[in-house]
Amino acid sequence: MNRICIVAHYAFGAMSGGATGHVGGVERQTTMLAAWLSRHGYDVSLLTWDEGQPEELIIDGVRIIKMCRRDEGIPGLRFFYPRWTSLVRALQRADADVYYQNCAEYVTGQVAIWCRMSKRRFVYSVASDPDSDPALPAMKTLRERILYRYGLRHADRVIVQTQKQQRMLHDGFGVVSSVLPMPCPGPEEPEYKPPVAPTPRAAHVLWVGRIVPLKRPEWLIMLADMLPQITFDLVGGPDTDRQFSGSIFDQARQRRNIVVHGAVSRDSIANLYRQASLMCCTSEYEGFPNTFLEAWSHGVPVISTVDPDGIIKAREVGGLAHTVEEFKSRIQKLVDDPALWRRSSENARGYFLQNHSLNVAMSRFRNVFDELKPVND
Repeated sequence: MNRICIVAHYAFGAMSGGATGHVGGVERQTTMLAAWLSRHGYDVSLLTWDEGQPEELIIDGVRIIKMCRRDEGIPGLRFFYPRWTSLVRALQRADADVYYQNCAEYVTGQVAIWCRMSKRRFVYSVASDPDSDPALPAMKTLRERILYRYGLRHADRVIVQTQKQQRMLHDGFGVVSSVLPMPCPGPEEPEYKPPVAPTPRAAHVLWVGRIVPLKRPEWLIMLADMLPQITFDLVGGPDTDRQFSGSIFDQARQRRNIVVHGAVSRDSIANLYRQASLMCCTSEYEGFPNTFLEAWSHGVPVISTVDPDGIIKAREVGGLAHTVEEFKSRIQKLVDDPALWRRSSENARGYFLQNHSLNVAMSRFRNVFDELKPVND
């Protein structure tokens, strides 16, 4: 079995270099997986929205098959036509042995239904904690919840990022899953250069994410006011709530110690990680953010409101903070203590290499696909 199809509607921007479309953590991970599998001898297809690309094209050895445009069709009816119908056509066109989809949505159920009818294998991967919550707080309609539950329960294999998600799926859905650390590209040895410990007046704190209420970027603005000697780098593009993101950008630009970068390219974000002293995550909830892995790959400690499986505390790769005052205290502690910062930085880099470097993490995914036998066997 060496034909794999990855269903990732929003992934064309990530696959094509970020020139168009949405590029988030899920999209980066799925496209990395697609390209890695292709380099290792698999016939890989990737299904995405129509972003203006041809019907099919090859990028990094991956066959990109487009579906309909996201906004195509009549509201209320386009769920069935052309969205579901174009998905079915693309699934048929891919003609794979195994189909893979990441992130909880109604598409999970649609792919599972087609795979059962077509006698193909289906692997589903959880993207964040709400995907494992039986209340499904991120899903607003009954249709979404019904289809997602169907897909979750009828997947041949379910992958989670953390032991917490594994427990939630088992207790809430009765679903058995496998914990696989997510892959992330990072500087390889010997190119990797350990970062230099910050000084109290030459520290950079990086914040990366979508500018949405869930991520609480306003906390960064408050921190900038509390720590005027530190430079804060704000990275992220506006989301659907333009009023909220516009307000955040306006407030940030009024602070002399906040640099507003907006959405940036892969090369630019790598440069920002290299110059960062710390990274902050102020989200209400997360799964296992790709930004943590990117930061740790560069030896950058993370201060966060969330701690996936207690890794930040257990591995000493940053710190935990649940209020703005706690963030201020954790930042000052690491910036003022070079020995503590160096230990956190070394721990971060070591944890990344052992668990999330591309070849280590991707090989685990490959093993999942290889273990699946054809339905008729």
